[in-house]
Amino acid sequence: MATPTTDTAPLAPGVHVFDSDGITQRYHVHGTGPVCLAHPGGPGIFWEYLRMPALEQHLTMVYVEALGTGESGRLPTHPNGYTRERYSLALQRIIENLGVPEVYLLGHSHGAFVTAHHAIHRPERLAGIVLYEGAPVTGPEHGAEAARRVQEFAAANADRPELAEVLAVFAAMQDISTDEQTVAVARGILPSYLADYWADEQRWAPLRESIRANYISGLDADGTPDLIDDRADLPNLTVPALVIVGRHDIICGPRWASELHRLIPDSQLLVLEHSGHMGHLEEPGRFADAVRKFVLSQER
Repeated sequence: MATPTTDTAPLAPGVHVFDSDGITQRYHVHGTGPVCLAHPGGPGIFWEYLRMPALEQHLTMVYVEALGTGESGRLPTHPNGYTRERYSLALQRIIENLGVPEVYLLGHSHGAFVTAHHAIHRPERLAGIVLYEGAPVTGPEHGAEAARRVQEFAAANADRPELAEVLAVFAAMQDISTDEQTVAVARGILPSYLADYWADEQRWAPLRESIRANYISGLDADGTPDLIDDRADLPNLTVPALVIVGRHDIICGPRWASELHRLIPDSQLLVLEHSGHMGHLEEPGRFADAVRKFVLSQER
């Protein structure tokens, strides 16, 4: 395991740890170029799955180890209290610790919801954002669309004997309450998160086994759901935005990416035709090229 560095060289390659409002915050630096923070999904999924070596050739990637996850600290209300506002505050502390005037912010899945919140409420030090597999809302409307997409996935894979196990994991998601259950669910549903897991299972099985996670409830500190509806705020967004989605994503699919693109002024949209929820792994070249061009266009 890499030895954490001190905050005297906050952008040196490697692992960094600093005190963020009394809570341990870790992040990982790789690559060179303009600084881009990457916030993982879940909430609760460990950051490693989000490594983007192709982007590290052009950007200084700062991979956030989100509060409550991995070796970063826990809130006193753990596993509750990890709202977008709390994650946004943590991002702001990282940006301040890095000591650079502006950064790019890339959020995947739940991280895209956090990124949108940060851009709405703390845009001052953002050069641009990448909303990667996000949506403008959560709650019943989002859940109904996800259920419809899961049904499409099931119909397309009806001849697969492994399908029943994946669908059983979806049914068990409501009962998660431990780290072990969170890992089991994240691994169990992975086939549905890729455009065609079983066509190249040898490639994807190691990823499936490598997934680690901590249980984060998704509830506020008082136990209420942290529901999201950014539709009224996104048209006022002033930060340049790139929206990325996989054509076959079942959780935050093309419907939501198109809506984000329509709502955010002058945003760009990339649809990865051969990807599900993991386009940075399924189509890494096209994904990295789009992000690189987006950043270069802002730098010019």
